[in-house]
Amino acid sequence: MRLKKEEAGYEDVGQMNMYLGYMEAEQNVEGDNPPIGIVLAREKNELQIRYAMSHTNSKLFVEKYHLYLPNEEELRRDIEMIYNQERE
Repeated sequence: MRLKKEEAGYEDVGQMNMYLGYMEAEQNVEGDNPPIGIVLAREKNELQIRYAMSHTNSKLFVEKYHLYLPNEEELRRDIEMIYNQERE
């Protein structure tokens, strides 16, 4: 996991993907699941992240962190937005 104080971009995807490749090739033993990478950042460049991840098979997630927990309405709105994006 990587925590960034600033915006996450394509370089963070590339760096984390390299770490995941190393872990899978050099550290995993038979029976291990593939490693998972998480980058949490204050902001993320959606376009750069989408293109940087377009041909990766890694379990890599880049998300914006929040300094507070959302209220019920905000959470409902976010879930509906994600659901609608996945249906497109």
